[in-house]
Amino acid sequence: MQPYATICRLRQAIGLMLIATFSLTVHAQSFSNLIGDFQKASNDGVSSFTLDIDNDSLLLNKDDGFYTSGVRLGQKFTLRAPTASTVFGWRFGQELYTASDIKLQPSQIGANDHPYAGWLYAGVFKETHHADGTHQTFGIDVGCLGPCAGGRPTQKGVHRVIDQPQPQGWSTQVKNEWGGIVYADIAPVRWQLSDALDLTPSYGGRFGNIHTDVNAGLTLRAGQLNRLPDQPTLHGFVRLNGRAVAYDATLQGGYFSSDNPRTVDPKRLVGEAEVGMVWQRDQYGVYASVIRRSNEISGLSQSDGAQNFIRLQFVYTP
Repeated sequence: MQPYATICRLRQAIGLMLIATFSLTVHAQSFSNLIGDFQKASNDGVSSFTLDIDNDSLLLNKDDGFYTSGVRLGQKFTLRAPTASTVFGWRFGQELYTASDIKLQPSQIGANDHPYAGWLYAGVFKETHHADGTHQTFGIDVGCLGPCAGGRPTQKGVHRVIDQPQPQGWSTQVKNEWGGIVYADIAPVRWQLSDALDLTPSYGGRFGNIHTDVNAGLTLRAGQLNRLPDQPTLHGFVRLNGRAVAYDATLQGGYFSSDNPRTVDPKRLVGEAEVGMVWQRDQYGVYASVIRRSNEISGLSQSDGAQNFIRLQFVYTP
């Protein structure tokens, strides 16, 4: 019972931290004021559309596995000022998780392999960016984990179109559960190393019945740098991030569900490295990177559990 009690205390601590972060981020604004600000931004702000794609198959790997796909469509409304910009937005996404090799039959999937899981969600968020390079983000996502997320038909349909092997293990996916996640990300300082080089630390976390964790990271950028996200830029970057995990429903099943066909325990510490580039002009923007994520499953070796995938983002501002 001792490990369980420790995890519960960690979840409570993360929840309190995010609640406090939210209070500081919105400066004690009332909920009605936030709704009013969102409406003002949608009416008066500069609108842009974003499409995010995470996929390991973009590395020409036909053995999809672990976090195999993520797609997010969103819209941002930016209120610009000389020294800052405030962004309100919404997003809609789907994430798919599978065993290490989708060609494995259910009986062939190892005890420590990743469960099949889908997460379908929608959410709203607020970002505040300052000319000194600091920023804060707060958001909330709500959605559904399990068969209701449509992971099985999505992956099967896409693989038919692109002529890749069909996944065999979706009959063992985690059970249905409605979920919510509150998340925050803060960059409290930006160190200007030169005109073409900067370093930014950040920290944040997620709290909910799908994901509960905290993270901290460093991002090094080099090139034509922008201090506000909608300014012109062409730069490369390296990002290092560490995450402490209290709960991961894609591995453990929904927090309130039971009798899932297959679950595993998460690794409590997970690392991630990302290398990429960003190009932004008046109407268009592109973000492209390769991510190396360490093993997320307790009992699985680093050589078997680590994964690589590509992240792409396309931005269009009419």
